[in-house]
Amino acid sequence: MLNWDDPLTSVSTPESVFKTIEPAFAAPVGTDVDEQSSDDLSLSAIEIPATTDKPIVADTPRPVINPVTARPINPEDKRVVNGMADINQLAPFKYPWAWDYFLNANKNHWTPLDINMTQDIHDYHHKLMQEERHMYENVLAYLTTSDILAMRNIGLAVMEKMTAPELQIYQARQVYEESIHTWTYQHCIETLGLDQGEVYNRYRVVPEIHHKINLCNSKLESVLRADIDLSNRDELENFVMAYTFFAGVFEGTWFYNGFTPIFALQRRGLMKGTAEQFQYIMRDEVLHASFGIRVCNQIIKEENLKLDPKKIQHMWEEAEAAEIDYANFLLPDPVLGYNANDHVAQFRFVANRRARKLNHAEPFPGAKNTLPWLDEQANLKKEKNFFETRVTEYQTGGALNWD
Repeated sequence: MLNWDDPLTSVSTPESVFKTIEPAFAAPVGTDVDEQSSDDLSLSAIEIPATTDKPIVADTPRPVINPVTARPINPEDKRVVNGMADINQLAPFKYPWAWDYFLNANKNHWTPLDINMTQDIHDYHHKLMQEERHMYENVLAYLTTSDILAMRNIGLAVMEKMTAPELQIYQARQVYEESIHTWTYQHCIETLGLDQGEVYNRYRVVPEIHHKINLCNSKLESVLRADIDLSNRDELENFVMAYTFFAGVFEGTWFYNGFTPIFALQRRGLMKGTAEQFQYIMRDEVLHASFGIRVCNQIIKEENLKLDPKKIQHMWEEAEAAEIDYANFLLPDPVLGYNANDHVAQFRFVANRRARKLNHAEPFPGAKNTLPWLDEQANLKKEKNFFETRVTEYQTGGALNWD
């Protein structure tokens, strides 16, 4: 029997409920029911509605439903923002590609509990060097807060401004996925027995982590306002710039680069459970960044918007400065196969890839791919016995493709 106060608790109904009906009025404490006045317990004291064979007829007439006067929806009336079509009518689609993103995302079901972390516990406590533990812990410290910011940005600042439901539906899935990512980092922290309060507070007390988070917060707060009006060109430009930051820089570049230190450990056979979870997250982030970039490009096209190239270049350079500080904090000393210079150089290379998809000029001309193994390492290309463990491939033939 469903417990409506606590739906997760199954409640069985005692047999006595079906055998005994309690009296409508309980006797006072210390009083025998037999001593009560018969008048108190008589049926005449209880008002019972009279029964009748005639149907109950309402005094008021039945409501009259007015005929539909609204015209059918034309898909061409839809817009990403500032649209006047019916937000509650999904189809016909104007943006079938957005629906495809949603369908693909729903092939990617997973939870952190699917991955075995036994080896990670041993690796962390017995194999990692001090500088590797420092790197691992601070990657988690940065990511724990980052995915919550990503969730708030899409769920609170972006999704409500979309005026085509096929866009909103994918973004609703994205909010869910950001929650799964946050659970993943929490699961790693709990599994390894790390001090949760200390790890979660690092973004507040470590300047190099705080700097990146603060940049994100400033972009989010600029569009998370009740009085924002996207029919105003200045407001619209600011919204698109903020969305571009989250799609191109935050998720498309910082996240991608943010997983790399863990993949560097995985290449050496260390922390493989954490890395496998990050591979799943990477698959989600591929869609998040790609979708966000496509939405930004669509808004610019529909609204005939022209972003200031100087503002765009400043955005990338500001992100680079924050990444340099973060890399030097994360890797004050190199670990085997990975160092701060490689981390920053890879940021520049990936930033150029994202900028091209956004139709921006490359912010870092000539940047080289210093980690050619990264795309392959980030991919999930393995098969497991279905009857022993969850199949780790998201979908048949799924491939990581940012371009």
